[in-house]
Amino acid sequence: MSLITFSFPTRTLFGAGALAELPANLTRLGVHRPLVVTDPGLPPTAAFGQLATALGLDARDQHWFLHAEVQPNPLDTDVTAAAAAYRRHQCDGIVGFGGGSALDVAKATRLLLKRPDLRLEEFDGTADWTGLAPFVAVPTTAGTGSEVGRSSVVTLTRTRRKKVVFHPELLARLVILDPAVTLDLPPKLTAATGADALTHCIESFTCPTFHPMCDGIALEGVRLVAEALPRAYRDGHDVDARAKMLVAAAMGAVAFQKDLGATHSLAHPLSTLCGLHHGLANALCLVAVMRFIAQRRPGLYRRVGLAAGLEVVTCADKVADERTIAWLEQFLAGLGLAAKLRDHGVRSEQLEALVAQAVEDPCHQTNAVPVTAADLRQLYLAVL
Repeated sequence: MSLITFSFPTRTLFGAGALAELPANLTRLGVHRPLVVTDPGLPPTAAFGQLATALGLDARDQHWFLHAEVQPNPLDTDVTAAAAAYRRHQCDGIVGFGGGSALDVAKATRLLLKRPDLRLEEFDGTADWTGLAPFVAVPTTAGTGSEVGRSSVVTLTRTRRKKVVFHPELLARLVILDPAVTLDLPPKLTAATGADALTHCIESFTCPTFHPMCDGIALEGVRLVAEALPRAYRDGHDVDARAKMLVAAAMGAVAFQKDLGATHSLAHPLSTLCGLHHGLANALCLVAVMRFIAQRRPGLYRRVGLAAGLEVVTCADKVADERTIAWLEQFLAGLGLAAKLRDHGVRSEQLEALVAQAVEDPCHQTNAVPVTAADLRQLYLAVL
């Protein structure tokens, strides 16, 4: 058996009101002039108001600085712009505030601060990356789990392909999970980000890499999403549901250090080429991929069904899979995620370009069963 590393090191503050602890923790980390990295939609929100209050509204121009230019499905140029803002304001640390896009840009910015000549498309993780600028992650959505991740995903402007930048030093020095900053997340975005968390949990559990601790975390993440996501979708101010979803999202990201599967290989090109939200893209592809896998590995989804609260203990493997997949299909439909790709502007003439990028995406290499280019094409057709 090959040697495997197990690691769960991220320090996390969790609970309503946890954001108030940010200033003291920045001081503990030696950060006195933080750059807040976020997207342009957040500054007008109540969630950002909570952050500004915590940091000190009156002292903003002197003690903290705002870079609110991160776009959805961020580009490498977003990282370059954030690094330039950091240097311009002579900052000494970064607070990532937002969804996965803002957090990914915040993480990757630290690489360019250490090596201004770095081109992200050439990053291979081999250099010495110790001593990166301190980074605190505050997610405002419950989906990507980027706050606890060792990677950053950006689209390269030159190739229009996603680049996964991975290194353990990218981990946040502190994560703050405060459900209060997620209360006003719209139902549509609540559903899409929650589906992303659920996909992470399911795909990481079924990934064949040996990691029993991640398996347990993934299954508990499924249980939490099954319980909490419909509640958060119906009532955004259900603090308990929002809190559980934040935890589930972080658990999904911890679990996928095992790696992921074909759903993500299908979803990534849908973001880069078609502009779909990553969580939505996962939701639209997940059921088809699970059906494909279940035909080749019967019984794989029994424990997923158990985690979701289904009666699948004594039934045959095929039945257990069918019940679990049927539950998932109904679950996503209840969140408004039952549409086809064409309903979101994906055109049949984009199929070959999508397949080409999906084949190059590394996630399917750890799928529960092997997939070919022809398989990926058929999976796209099944959801188109």
